[in-house]
Amino acid sequence: MYIAIAGNIGSGKTTLTKMLAERYKWVPRFESVDFNPYLDDYYKDIARWSFGLEVYFLKQRFKDLVAIQQSEATVVQDRSIFEGVYVFAANNKAMGNMSDRDFETYMELFGLMMDTVKYPDLLIYLRAPVPHLVRNIQKRGRGCEQTMQLEYLENLNRRYEDFVFRKYEGRTLVVDVEGLDFQHRPQDFQHICDRIDARLFGLF
Repeated sequence: MYIAIAGNIGSGKTTLTKMLAERYKWVPRFESVDFNPYLDDYYKDIARWSFGLEVYFLKQRFKDLVAIQQSEATVVQDRSIFEGVYVFAANNKAMGNMSDRDFETYMELFGLMMDTVKYPDLLIYLRAPVPHLVRNIQKRGRGCEQTMQLEYLENLNRRYEDFVFRKYEGRTLVVDVEGLDFQHRPQDFQHICDRIDARLFGLF
């Protein structure tokens, strides 16, 4: 079984991935944020480094998908290849950070990968307003994220809504995280788990 956690920067994906992996004894897979060689340069000059950053993420996510499909274990993944394409790369294109030529090349690459891509058994979308995202980003203090523009987060949120509710064809579970503290309040985490059980196993 394959579970993906989707959501904007600062929505709590990594935290929930870890907690679900521990709760259900699933194998976690995390996005290669700290090791992406383009990330620091990207936040300094988005237009210059968007294509390199997005191709790197696409390559990493494709490798993850191949490994997930070869695994007999249930895997929970922090961000999927689908949102990387339809949210982040599409947003960079819309904001003028990727040229038509670069975006066409990127989408052709993704198209070649689609024969081996499968939808997750469940995509869990952590839906959060921008102030919630900003609080979490500031709290974790990752240097390259501290100069992120609010407009960028707002654009990503709009892309996520379009992706989850209009473009994505797999099974979803939407979790509104504003007002929840699933990391520190057991009842909030249990509520999420109950909803996951209902979607995956028909419980509750």
